[in-house]
Amino acid sequence: MIKFTIMSRKLKLGLPKGSLQEATFRMFQRAGFRVRSDERSYFPSIDDEEIEPFLIRAQEMSRYVEDGTLDSGLTGEDWILENGSDVFRVTDLIYAKQGMRPVRWVIAVPEDSPIRSVKHLQGKTIATELVKVTEKYLKKEGVRAKVEFSWGATEVKVGAGLVDAIVELTETGRSLRANRLRIVETICKSSTQLIANHSSWKDIWKRDKIQNMSLLLLGAIAAESKVGLKMNVAKKNLNKVISLLPSMKHPTISTLSQKDWLAVETIVDEQIVRLLIPRLKKGGAQGIIEYPLNKVIE
Repeated sequence: MIKFTIMSRKLKLGLPKGSLQEATFRMFQRAGFRVRSDERSYFPSIDDEEIEPFLIRAQEMSRYVEDGTLDSGLTGEDWILENGSDVFRVTDLIYAKQGMRPVRWVIAVPEDSPIRSVKHLQGKTIATELVKVTEKYLKKEGVRAKVEFSWGATEVKVGAGLVDAIVELTETGRSLRANRLRIVETICKSSTQLIANHSSWKDIWKRDKIQNMSLLLLGAIAAESKVGLKMNVAKKNLNKVISLLPSMKHPTISTLSQKDWLAVETIVDEQIVRLLIPRLKKGGAQGIIEYPLNKVIE
């Protein structure tokens, strides 16, 4: 008797190794995927047999997605531009609480530098990891300068006088200020992108897999800054309580077994809860329960 083995299809997914790795794993965890990796391994495990994950540096991710080595991956818009990669951008993934916030690439110089604008960089030397994007920006501004590739620690190079300026990644500018550097210009902004190979995106099975994953990831991101609220409210106080509730649409209201009492449930921004709950209590709400959310799918 001949036995046939049906091979399940696999989506080859690139996850960023390095500074974004922990935040990515947490985001997938909240989306419902358990991703685990040994510190020395580039082949993490995931509790979805249809996904084959790989750990790849964000700087290289778009190249491997473009050439079809990977079907999909997570990387920054900055590295897509730097590599000049032709990939399909599925969605932005801005996961603020877990370190995947939008960032800027900026020109920075020592605090006492006479350089005040990009025009003052004419004939100067700049160090950066984002060479091609920097060169393109300078060309647009009509500035000729030498742009050197830097493997990192660019703040040290400009502080020691090895270069005149640097182009560096920053979120708040705090690290640059700590190194006594001053921002001159912002050359580009970047956020984490879920990208796909064009051929993979045309494949119905792979596109459906990527879209479902994207839906869950976006649901996890939407939930990160929100909480659920449940409370009991007497009918006579309902309008007053509802007037206090900011809601995504409208609160859910259901009857209770106790006559003239209702259950009210809604979703609110976490940052306002500490102000909202005392007001709800004064407005007549009782049995108020706050609970965390894993995903919010709109």
